[in-house]
Amino acid sequence: MAEEEGKKPAANEEETRRQLEQLLDALVGQSLPRDGRAELVRQVLQERRPGMAADLEALASRLRAEVAEEVQRRSQGEAVPQREYERFSLNFRIQHVVLFSSCIVLILTGLPIKFHDTGWAAAMFSLMGGIQTSAFIHRIGAVGLITVGLYHLLYTGALAEGRRNFFALIPGPKDLRDAALMIRFFLGRTEERPKFGRFSYVEKFDYWAVYWGMIIMCGSGLMLWFENDTMRLFPKYIFDIAKEAHSDEALLATLAIIIWHFYNVHFNPHKFPMNKVWITGRMSEEEMQHEHPLELEEIQRRERQGKAEEKR
Repeated sequence: MAEEEGKKPAANEEETRRQLEQLLDALVGQSLPRDGRAELVRQVLQERRPGMAADLEALASRLRAEVAEEVQRRSQGEAVPQREYERFSLNFRIQHVVLFSSCIVLILTGLPIKFHDTGWAAAMFSLMGGIQTSAFIHRIGAVGLITVGLYHLLYTGALAEGRRNFFALIPGPKDLRDAALMIRFFLGRTEERPKFGRFSYVEKFDYWAVYWGMIIMCGSGLMLWFENDTMRLFPKYIFDIAKEAHSDEALLATLAIIIWHFYNVHFNPHKFPMNKVWITGRMSEEEMQHEHPLELEEIQRRERQGKAEEKR
């Protein structure tokens, strides 16, 4: 009986590996060239298939383990209240609320213009009271985006908190090493996770993507808003470039928000249904230890130094 139970997990693992290998065959087979290189590609795939299947299996196992760990942690509840640390001030959180509110308005009113020949775009225009009303609401969102962008520049230059966050968000060599290590961790090649300080490479990417996007969107958007002035000051091809840049950057920003940002802060198993730090501005000690251990160590080091100075 014990031998039969021991054979079941091994059989399940073999079946999983076989299914993964078949999936790889199917996926790669769809993109194989039709010329004479097809046989060569099949040979290479045959040689590397076991290793690729093993990587996929390790990744799937790691994801299952993380989800199971999170489910167990939440089902047990928090027996002892944990200390919380402030991540973002009220000032920073208000900027974030204005930013994402403006972006949502711009997305809902802007994308129907880009895809104006579709049925859902016509339905959106009708829902908002017509294209004239939609354009007016779009400009309200634009004012919000420009306002929070200008205020953030003031916040960064005039306040110590803003300068501290800005310099902490500048990418460095460590971010490249962290990204490479995280990829190896996800593929099951290492058990070591990168340790992040105040901001991880993911958060830095988010921040600078917004910076770049706001320059493109606000600059090109103002040119489209004041079309007559733009045409008077610049050749028509400049206006056309601004129109295309505004449209394409809007779509790119929308996809980045939905696919990249929403997953990292809301749909991640450790955060689902959402990361409440954008509301409270605070993180528990357990979250800090998991996501920003280097910052937690720095905070605790400063606290120890402060206590030592008080005793003197």
